[in-house]
Amino acid sequence: MPTSPPGDERRKRRLALVGGSLGNLVEWYDWFVYASFAIYFADSFFPGDNPTTQLMNTAGIFAVGFLMRPVGGWILGRAADRHGRKSALTLTVTMMSVAALLIAVAPTYGQAGYFGALVLLLARLLQGMSIGGEYAASATYLTEASARNRRGLGSSFQYVSMTCGQLLGLGILITLQHTLTTAQLESWGWRIPFLVGALFAVVVFWLRRRLQETDAFKEEASTAPGEDAHDDSTRGTLKALWHYRRQAGLVMALTLGGTVAYYTYTTYLTKYLVGSAGMEKTTATLVSFTALTLFAVLQPFAGMLSDRIGRRPLLITFAVGCTVGTYPIMTALGSASSYWSALGLSLLALVIVTGYTSINAAVKAELFPTRVRALGVALPYAIANALFGGTAEYVALWFKNSGHETMFFWYVSGCALISLVTYVLMPDTRNAALSRAEAEADDEAARERPAAEAAEAAR
Repeated sequence: MPTSPPGDERRKRRLALVGGSLGNLVEWYDWFVYASFAIYFADSFFPGDNPTTQLMNTAGIFAVGFLMRPVGGWILGRAADRHGRKSALTLTVTMMSVAALLIAVAPTYGQAGYFGALVLLLARLLQGMSIGGEYAASATYLTEASARNRRGLGSSFQYVSMTCGQLLGLGILITLQHTLTTAQLESWGWRIPFLVGALFAVVVFWLRRRLQETDAFKEEASTAPGEDAHDDSTRGTLKALWHYRRQAGLVMALTLGGTVAYYTYTTYLTKYLVGSAGMEKTTATLVSFTALTLFAVLQPFAGMLSDRIGRRPLLITFAVGCTVGTYPIMTALGSASSYWSALGLSLLALVIVTGYTSINAAVKAELFPTRVRALGVALPYAIANALFGGTAEYVALWFKNSGHETMFFWYVSGCALISLVTYVLMPDTRNAALSRAEAEADDEAARERPAAEAAEAAR
């Protein structure tokens, strides 16, 4: 098989990294902007005098979006395994654009009663389906497109782009807070970021149409009948995934603690600082923006570290820190009286979470063979997110509304503890072969090793 010159190969990897990351940025911008602007549009769709109840209603719709993630993970994960990572990535961003546009034009309760809430719900279901496939397609694409000794670094850009998407949403929120009055934001200003998201998606659609497919998928797709013991018709199917049910269970268990912690310290953080610490909305938003900026910068460094020392040490560090640190950090945040104290505590929490976010995409992709990799990452991850990540904010608000807010801190710690047990027992995946070419290289190295050791002993 002809090989590309080193310069062309590096250029190809950079293009894949940029293309996959920018598309992921827009996907997650649209996803997170809902949570960021909920404090302004909650009463547009749900009338009443209790702000917490209104936020619980919007958080409930946010959580319902997660219920579609397993469906999207199944459908789009199958598409990515059967028709390519590139086609799945293009489809997901198209769906997200349509969903953002629906939210932007949804009528309020005063205009159409609860029909506006129904439109909001339908848009979130579509977004959930899109994100369910996006996570797996981008995780698989970024991991497969990276050099073998830099997969941790390459896959870390998934959360860099996810976080930058949220930062973009927060940046627009800060801008609008300083250019519009609160009344204007609550009346019509909250629609602006959703229109922006729809426009961004058009640009990314054009970009993703020009991405190259990964070598691992092309190798799998080009396998002639009889070359492989697997039936090609089962590629990307639940039947094929059933043979890797242990790995699927691992994905769910290792996702549990990470997804709850991530959503606690990102999407819920602003609401917590406003509702529990009593901060001004603008100050709480600025805390989140600054903390997330530094969090995004950390991801590649942690990814590179995992390429040197392995994935498990980072995962275990995260789980230990989250298990024992959540209660004191959240308690201190609840009484934070200044921007700097809240920022310091938020950064501490996000540094801990980095042990999971920076490498989880690589770990999950490294657990499965190419023929079911996207589906294997997508479906169990989406199920875990639907059950725990998507409901984290709602559970937090429910505990707050019932007068037992601190119970949520123990809930987060308990989820991290379950993941900790998983990290301790699972193998490190850093050296996994993601293609037959890599597996053959490993076999060749294994055959050469005894001869090299004998020669060394002779000297």
